[in-house]
Amino acid sequence: MTTPTLLPTPAPVDSVTLDRALSWHAAHERDAVEELKALARIPSVSFDGFDRARVRESAEAVCALFKRTGLDNVQMIEMEGVPGAHPYAYAEWLRAPGRPTILLYAHHDVQPAGDLARWTSPPFEPTERDGRLFGRGCADDKAGILVHVAAIDAWLKTAGALPVNVKLVIEGEEEAGSGSLAAFLAKHKSMLQADAIVLTDTCNFDTGLPSITTALRGLVTVQVEVRALKQPVHSGMWGGPVPDAAMALSKILSKLSNDDGSIAIPGIYDRVRALTPDEKKSIAALPVDDALFRKQAGMLEGTRLLGGRHPYEMNWRMPSLAINAIQASSRADARNILVESAWARVGIRVVADMDPKEVEAKLIAAIRENPPFGVQVEVKSEGAVGSWYTSTEAPAFRAAFQALRDGYGKEPVAIGCGGSIPFVEPFARELGGAPALLIGVEDPYSNAHSEDESLSLSDFAKATKSAIRFYAELVKSGAR
Repeated sequence: MTTPTLLPTPAPVDSVTLDRALSWHAAHERDAVEELKALARIPSVSFDGFDRARVRESAEAVCALFKRTGLDNVQMIEMEGVPGAHPYAYAEWLRAPGRPTILLYAHHDVQPAGDLARWTSPPFEPTERDGRLFGRGCADDKAGILVHVAAIDAWLKTAGALPVNVKLVIEGEEEAGSGSLAAFLAKHKSMLQADAIVLTDTCNFDTGLPSITTALRGLVTVQVEVRALKQPVHSGMWGGPVPDAAMALSKILSKLSNDDGSIAIPGIYDRVRALTPDEKKSIAALPVDDALFRKQAGMLEGTRLLGGRHPYEMNWRMPSLAINAIQASSRADARNILVESAWARVGIRVVADMDPKEVEAKLIAAIRENPPFGVQVEVKSEGAVGSWYTSTEAPAFRAAFQALRDGYGKEPVAIGCGGSIPFVEPFARELGGAPALLIGVEDPYSNAHSEDESLSLSDFAKATKSAIRFYAELVKSGAR
């Protein structure tokens, strides 16, 4: 007589089972905080020149956390043959046949500490103050890892199963530019297939206000160097007939923008996607005014906002130009000379429907056109990354909005991001256009990438409660 094989049974999504998972997490919130602290003590800086062994140690710690949680197929994945690649941590739980599969993303590498003197407490000694956890990586993005793990733990500890199938991929080089990600996605495409992706590496609009990011700007950057002399010369002996390279560069850069701050490159706005009436209404309803925006940005008195539109329409849905760095000599080395050359780094943030390569070509052409004083102009491209935009019509978004509404006790908002997250578009593309939900834990006071990075512990708990609820809501939504 053959014993029948017992099929895996997913967790039910009734209110009693969900409440048990939520109650378990409430009783064990401190465990999640302590696990986060343990990860944040590892200085997993992925930049060149830092100890690569610490990034590997971080990946190993994430894998150990996955195993303690009860996940399957836990493995550290290394991209051999890709120079400079750091290890990924992977795990899965695929015992819910017929239920949706979600791919959960975060990253375990961090930014360098920066200026140690500007930290109130040591960057790699996580410290709690005034309801926040301070330390490098506490917000960006080790909190994202623990949100996923704590939510899964709550279900497994109470129901012994999850309502959905999950796959977790934790990257080890996001802060350094995700150099191996394209190869990783191509190589493991079949293993990563899912019905929806949750990328936990973004920011809430405000503390306590749950947000889903639906638009990211892309980025085009170039370096420009102007040369007029073989070597620096005395400004008194030669100034007048001899052109000034720094002045020439200043003239080139000044012609890139208009007096209102808009970009003065012909055709640059031709492809910019207009906001829909609903999008304009959504931005207008955000709990922010010009004064608060100015305060959060740290604008000095007397400086004015640019563009003549809502500041977040300008920040999220309009292109912008910035001179990121400029050098002719230095303040320490300033003397009475004409410098032989001057250098600058120029960036344009691009938005939906703009072609980054086309923007790059227009920027380079504008820089090279009619160089003042006949100086030599060399332009070097650093890269051109496109923008990303998604609608919120997929069932997975309805599930996420409901889960966030219940988890935070506030109506969630759909927001944009003025910055770029290059890995989002490749993820969605490689997974056949699966809905990508960008749901983060940071807030405007997290200081990610800066000194005194911190995480709101209240939002950390609410984000985890929302993730617990999301798994149940995803089943109810029929997101397959």
